[in-house]
Amino acid sequence: MQYDFTSVMDRHGKDALAVDALGTMPDMAPTPPKDGFSLIPMWVADMNFPTVPTVTQAIIDRAQHPAFGYFTPTDEYFDAIIDWQRKRNGVTGLTREHIGYENSVIGGLISTLTAFAAPGDAVLLHSPTYIGFTHSIENNGFRIVHSPLKRDDQGVWRMDFDDMDRQLKENNIHVAVFCSPHNPCGRVWERWEIERAMDVYRANDCIVIADEIWSDIILDGHQHIPTQSVSEDARERTVALYAPTKTFNLAGLVNSYHIIYSKYLRDRVVAKGSKSHYNEMNVLSMHALIGAYRPEGHEWLDQLCQVLSGNVSYAYDYISTHFPGVSLFKPEGTYMLLLDCSAWCQAHGVDIKQLERRGWDVGVAWQDGEMFNAPCSIRMNLALPFSLVVEAMQRLEEYVLVD
Repeated sequence: MQYDFTSVMDRHGKDALAVDALGTMPDMAPTPPKDGFSLIPMWVADMNFPTVPTVTQAIIDRAQHPAFGYFTPTDEYFDAIIDWQRKRNGVTGLTREHIGYENSVIGGLISTLTAFAAPGDAVLLHSPTYIGFTHSIENNGFRIVHSPLKRDDQGVWRMDFDDMDRQLKENNIHVAVFCSPHNPCGRVWERWEIERAMDVYRANDCIVIADEIWSDIILDGHQHIPTQSVSEDARERTVALYAPTKTFNLAGLVNSYHIIYSKYLRDRVVAKGSKSHYNEMNVLSMHALIGAYRPEGHEWLDQLCQVLSGNVSYAYDYISTHFPGVSLFKPEGTYMLLLDCSAWCQAHGVDIKQLERRGWDVGVAWQDGEMFNAPCSIRMNLALPFSLVVEAMQRLEEYVLVD
């Protein structure tokens, strides 16, 4: 394999939340392991892999010029996005005017939400749901209405379209958040599912905010279908949000972008985002995106997805065969597992907080799933070298999920 996904990278003292924030964020971060156990960071959703070398090289090349004054995004920046979306997602007809910078996907979400809804209004989300949605939406004075995803007879997470329609009507909802691929459930929605969802949104005159930040992390031959691609109506009613940050482990650089085809939607979102006067790009972030979206970035990502597919398959098989009472869906995208531990906890007289702490004590720094509206669940990050995935499973069997 051309790129290194096997070396264990030491992130201590390098501003990494995943390792340096343990024990400092009550109700969010795990506590440090007990003496004798090394840390296996499996909570916050970033990767324990070095990014593609073209990113660091692009930053170094720009940093060698000793002026960092005011600037505007270059044609190279927009061309990189257009080329990336065409090659990865089959997007055609995308032009510079459709693309706009966002400080984060959450920032773009809030700009859109506040442009088309008022504080006190309800917003539709699927649950389980991403904690960033919950915090940002509620902090801005909106009321979240959940339409629960349900697991079918094969254990696959599915949308309940009838419930979505009912919730939209009963709560007079006209803005919805659609997570594709879904975090934390790991679904890569099929075209027919997106079409059905968009039909429901259209019937209820609902603007759709599509968080597609995970669209590059696709596993085992699945395919991401851009929400805007399923119909002309979907193209015109959707604000789609993307970023290289999740794909290339660049969250600390802050760089996201929207794709909005409707001039009306675009005018309102851009106007709202500009009012704060801080929704502006960092020059090094611009060059990082350009570096990431080079041909080497495509090769690196293809290899990454192979590695993550192997990690997910191994962990899914191990948990399914070794830990009766722990239920999980095998993700089709993302690198997160969502473990439903309710049956195991009930059988062993252990509550979910106790189970989480057992893992933390032996260095398995997994994350409380309840904050994702997934009761008695644990979220687990598998974006780390395979050797650490194996070690984590062995520690769980020996010390944590013990009969």
